[in-house]
Amino acid sequence: MVSLWGTKRDDDEGPSEDHGQPSRPSYESREPDENTRLLGSQRQRPADGYLDPNDPAVSPYNLWSVRFTRYLTVLILVVTFLWWVLLLVSIFVSPPGMHSRGSGFFDFSYTTLSLGNLLVALLFFATPSSAMRVTAALVALVLLVDMILILAARRIRLEEGWVGIASVVWAFVVAIWCVLADRVVAWGKAEEEERLTGRPESRRTLREWLAVFVSTIILVVLFIITVLMTATLIIRARDATLEMPGQRYLVDRDKYAVHLSCVGNVTYTKNRRDPTILLEAGEHPAEQSFEHWIYSARQNNTISRFCYWDRPGYAWSDNAPSPHSAGMSADALSEALAHAGEEGPWILVSAGIGSITSRIFSSRHLRDVTGIMMVDPMHEDMLHRIGSAGRGFVLWGWGVISPLGLQRIAGALFKGRSREDRVYGRNAYQSGKYIKAQLQESLVADSLSKSEVVSARAIQDRGAPLALISSGIEVRKSSEWERKQRDLASLTDNLVTWEVVNKAPHEVWQTLEGRTVMESALAELVKASALYSKPWDGSDRNPERKDGKKGRRKGGHKRKHHG
Repeated sequence: MVSLWGTKRDDDEGPSEDHGQPSRPSYESREPDENTRLLGSQRQRPADGYLDPNDPAVSPYNLWSVRFTRYLTVLILVVTFLWWVLLLVSIFVSPPGMHSRGSGFFDFSYTTLSLGNLLVALLFFATPSSAMRVTAALVALVLLVDMILILAARRIRLEEGWVGIASVVWAFVVAIWCVLADRVVAWGKAEEEERLTGRPESRRTLREWLAVFVSTIILVVLFIITVLMTATLIIRARDATLEMPGQRYLVDRDKYAVHLSCVGNVTYTKNRRDPTILLEAGEHPAEQSFEHWIYSARQNNTISRFCYWDRPGYAWSDNAPSPHSAGMSADALSEALAHAGEEGPWILVSAGIGSITSRIFSSRHLRDVTGIMMVDPMHEDMLHRIGSAGRGFVLWGWGVISPLGLQRIAGALFKGRSREDRVYGRNAYQSGKYIKAQLQESLVADSLSKSEVVSARAIQDRGAPLALISSGIEVRKSSEWERKQRDLASLTDNLVTWEVVNKAPHEVWQTLEGRTVMESALAELVKASALYSKPWDGSDRNPERKDGKKGRRKGGHKRKHHG
C-alpha cells in the first residue's frame, strides 16, 4: 500500500503481527507546508476511513487553492519589500520622478505597515482565526479612511503625491488580501478536516492558541498605529486650512513650492529705491523667529519694507528633493523672488544656520545686496556639528515615527495647541516636513553646503556693510564659537558694528535687550547701506576712495558688549 505521502512502507500491507488487524499508515511528524507533496486520493485513507485529527496529513496545504494563496502572499511580500527599500533610499536620495513634496515618512510608514501585515499573515498562515480576520479588517477599514483623507484634502494630496497615494492604496489592498487569505485557509482547513477526519475540528492545541494570541496582539498594535496615523492626517488636514500670508511659488522646474511674503510698500529716496529687508531664519521658521521683532522695527520706521520666506520643509513650504544643500535653498529663494516680481536692493538679515544660505545668496547677487546682518550665525567650520552621523540617525528615527503624531495629538487634545503652533510656532519641530528638512541639512552640511559657502566667501563683495550680533551666552560657553564669530566679523572690510548681547541665548531676539540691540544695529546698517549704494565717483558704487583706502567704517572692528 502507498502511504498518504506517496512512500511505500513495509508495514503498509498485511495484518498486524500483534493484533491481527490492518495497521494505520505511519506518517511523517513534521508540519506540512506548501512544499510538501500533496495528499493522495480518497483510496489512500486507512481501513477505518478517517485519519486522527492530530495527524500531520490533516492540513489545508492539501488544497491547491491554499498553496496558491500562500505563493501569492509571498510574491506580494517580495514586491512590498522592494518598494519599501526604494522608499527608504528616497528619503536620502530622491530617485527621478519619485520626489514627494511632503516629508516622505508617511508613504514609508504605510509600506512598513503593509510589510507587518504580510509577515503576520505568513508566520501564522496555517493557524487562521476569527480574531485575526476581524482585527485585519479593522486595519483595512482605517486605511480606507486614510486613503479618502489623502485624496480629499488638496494640500495633503499635493504633498504626498503619487508615491504617497500609491503607498496608502497598496496598504489598503494588502490589508484586504490578508483578510481574504486567512479566510481561504480557514475554509481549506475545515474542508480537509471534514474530508479526512469526518468533521471540522473545533479544538485547538496549546501551540495553536499561542499562535492566535500572538498574531492577534501584533494586529492590534498595527491597528493602533493605523489609528494614530489617521489622527495625524486629520491634524494635517486641519492645519492646511490656516490662512497663509503671501503666496507659494513653484521652483526647481515645478518640483516643489516655497512660501514667500512681503510686507510694506516700495519707497524711494532721492530717486533711489530703498532697500528691502530679506529675512533668512535659523533653526526655526521665520514667522517664529523674527515675526514680532521685525514688525516692531517697521512700526518704529527703522525699515519701510521686508520680505521673508520659509526654506523647503519649514512652515508653508514643501520639502525639496534629496539631497538638498544651502546653495539649493539660495537658488530656490532667487527663483521665488523672480516669480513674485521682487527686486533689490536687499539688506540680508539672517540667523543661525540660515546665515549659510544668506551668505551664498549674497555672493550670487552682488549687485543687489547692499547690507548684511547676521544674528549669532553659524560658521562654515562648525557645520560638522550639524552634519554629524549621530544627529542624522536621530533625525531619521524621529522622522520614521513622526506619522504617529504622538506629541502633536497630545498637544491638540490636552494642551490646546493651535494650528499656528503646529505650522510655524513652538510645535513646528514635531512635523514630518520639519524633521525631513533638518535631516536634509544634516546630510550635506559638512560637504555640499560647506563647499558652497566657502566659495561664496571668496566671491563676497568686501565692501558690503556688515552688522554682526552675537549671543553672549554662546560666546562664554565656547571659546571656539567666539573665535568663529570674530572671523565672521571680517567677512567684509566694512564692519558697521559687532554687538555681543551678554544675557541673550543663541536666538538673541528672545530677550528684550536682544531685540533692542538688533533693531539699533539694523538702523545703523540701513544708513550704511544708503552710503554704500551711492556711487563714489558716479560709475562704480564700491571703488577705492581717492586716498586709496577702502570704505571701512572708523572703529568698525570694535566689539561692543551689552548687558
